Amino acid sequence: MGDSVGDGRRHTPVHSVLARGQRCLLAGWLAALLACLAWVGTGVATPWAWCAVLWLLGAHPLVLGVELLCARLVHGDDPAPRPAWRELARAWWIEWGWSLRVFAWQQPWRWRRLPDGQAPVPGRRAVVLVHGFLGNRGFWLPWLERLSARGVPYVTLNLEPVFGSIDAYVPQIEAAVRRAEALTGERPLLVGHSMGGLAIRAWMAASAGAAARVAHVVTIGSPHGGTWLARWSRTPNGRQMRRQGDWLVALGERERRLRPDGPYAGFTCWYANTDNVVFPASTATLPGADNRLLRGRPHIGLAFAPAVWADVMAWLSAPGRGG
Repeated sequence: MGDSVGDGRRHTPVHSVLARGQRCLLAGWLAALLACLAWVGTGVATPWAWCAVLWLLGAHPLVLGVELLCARLVHGDDPAPRPAWRELARAWWIEWGWSLRVFAWQQPWRWRRLPDGQAPVPGRRAVVLVHGFLGNRGFWLPWLERLSARGVPYVTLNLEPVFGSIDAYVPQIEAAVRRAEALTGERPLLVGHSMGGLAIRAWMAASAGAAARVAHVVTIGSPHGGTWLARWSRTPNGRQMRRQGDWLVALGERERRLRPDGPYAGFTCWYANTDNVVFPASTATLPGADNRLLRGRPHIGLAFAPAVWADVMAWLSAPGRGG
């Protein structure tokens, strides 16, 4: 679990196993690219050297393209609109840019920037930001910059172990919610991207009183019904995101026992018909929630869509608005 430090008002994770791992991967990638370019320069086995260079530069956009193609092919009878090729191309371009920014810059190098919290503001709602699979608090850096500029209190966390069970994140979210409550004395807004939305649900299902402590929950591309891609995962949290998986079924049963009149009435679920990670698209929705579709947005890019930001700001700007 990532350790944190704080003085009661600022409380920021100080360790990120993921950041260290991503820095090592980037260093290895750069070393391999430089070695292949040097190989090209020798003039020996040049075609193979150029193939290696092209693979190192092109594997990432190629994988994104394959994911989007899979999302279209397995769409089936999903009620979300089938993506047009133009929408897929737009989503591919957006995701390429955002994934490079997140995985090569924000998470490995800038995740410590902008400490959590602001000076306590009684009556002002705070937001708890919960990242997804293969993420850390650096994922939210553009959000943190904008929240800081507006004086909005926020709390972040690094979900660890990176490849552990989603249930292991429950104590970390409990601690984050307590910090948010201490900052303002108000019920916080919880925002979860991808797996982060499931971690929030697991926290709410772990205690009968958890839902009453939250003003509202916004999930962004969260695999509430699982995702087709998770069938290939071998990690504990990856397997828990499989469609019709035992963990998701058990989570839903716990939620209905705790809140039989409507466990998801306090949720807004943003989803996209071109999500390259969570698909078919409607697996990112919940029955009874305020499910909102954005066409042509990819998985990471969905979190930075203007409509999502505007919705979150509306919740933060209306203290009387409850979930």
